[in-house]
Amino acid sequence: MTEKTFETRCGAIHYWTNDITASPVTLAFLPGLTADHRLFERQTEYFEDKYRILVWDAPAHAASWPFDFTFDLRDKAKWLDGILQQEGIDAPVIIGQSMGGYVGQMYSELFPDKLKGFISIDSAPLQKKYVTAAEIWLLKKMEPVYLHYPWKALLKSGTEGVATSEYGRKLMRDIMMTYDGDQERYAKISGHGFRLLAEAMEADLPYELKCPALLICGDKDRAGSCIRYNKAWHKETGIPIEWIKGAGHNSNTDAPEKVNELIEEFVSKL
Repeated sequence: MTEKTFETRCGAIHYWTNDITASPVTLAFLPGLTADHRLFERQTEYFEDKYRILVWDAPAHAASWPFDFTFDLRDKAKWLDGILQQEGIDAPVIIGQSMGGYVGQMYSELFPDKLKGFISIDSAPLQKKYVTAAEIWLLKKMEPVYLHYPWKALLKSGTEGVATSEYGRKLMRDIMMTYDGDQERYAKISGHGFRLLAEAMEADLPYELKCPALLICGDKDRAGSCIRYNKAWHKETGIPIEWIKGAGHNSNTDAPEKVNELIEEFVSKL
């Protein structure tokens, strides 16, 4: 995997890709809010010799810093498309965990004919009809919570609350330690991320997936109402869903072998 950059009006986005140019499929991995490219290390290790791979540090996250916060979810999707164009990649399979899944849905809204496939990992539908007004209101008020929450307690909840496995918790702790000593930046990333999510929901766009799709969710996911959202998403759309036994919000780190198997099976059918 080679680290590269993509310049935007707000700063440079860092991403990693391999050099398999003859691959019939490109897997674009998008980590969740506050996580970085390391979240998918078990996936990139498994697939990097099989397919073209791309994974980023989302805007303002980890290596994609410094970065101006004057962007929204549409910008993130457009920048992702710019990176794909820069790499000569057509028709990617977007695999988004949590916030990464929302970016993938916005990408589908803006570029409906470009997606070859979409996999949601512990994410949720972006359509406004799935959330309450109170939930949207709360999303806009999170920055001061993260700013004033004791860092040690935040570190504990941010690791134990998203993963059930020792590996998953240690990985998330290592990722969170990127912001150790700069809680203000961590709070800003979190608060801004939740706000742009709320704004995208309030836009009340169709966010329809016109490509093959798969929902993956840990059955021990305790992040917000993720399990409830996924049940409703599956029921409303008929998109297949796979429940990962014993896994938390970062199910790809709690059960990487199972998630890799599901990704491989999904891609083989495209």
